[in-house]
Amino acid sequence: MAMKIRLARGGSKKRPFYRIVAADSRMPRDGRFIEKLGTYNPLLPKDSEDRIKMDLDRVKHWLGEGAQPTDRVSRFLEAAGVLEAKTRNNPQKAEPGAKAKERAEEKAAKAADAEAAAAEPVEEAVEEAPVEEAAAEEAPAEEAVAEEAPAEEAPAEEAAEEEKAE
Repeated sequence: MAMKIRLARGGSKKRPFYRIVAADSRMPRDGRFIEKLGTYNPLLPKDSEDRIKMDLDRVKHWLGEGAQPTDRVSRFLEAAGVLEAKTRNNPQKAEPGAKAKERAEEKAAKAADAEAAAAEPVEEAVEEAPVEEAAAEEAPAEEAVAEEAPAEEAPAEEAAEEEKAE
């Protein structure tokens, strides 16, 4: 018979409260257990003495009988000094998931496109600025040419209209 020291949930909805129990591993989480070893109230602050209460003598007895603590209970026991602390290594802990990576890639692509689009008008504006200044200096000469040009174009336009009519 495989024994476990684990948490059995009690309390109402959204208000968890756990019993630390010694139970057969084949029994349901909140089902039949052999002995209640303590309590855990996650709603209390972490520095509160009432957050985790355990009968350490009975826990040591069950560990001697071969009971295996779950990960959460083993952390409680490590904090209490009953078990030696395990070295845990989860290198993927801070790594984002697949969908988060896809969103980041899309965001980076959009940002690159926006930068490229923003860079092009800046270059054009830089090129246009000297042209506008030069045009402003030559403006009186162009106006004079522009006044003469319509007079020259008018007979040409009339001739084109006459050709269409024929």
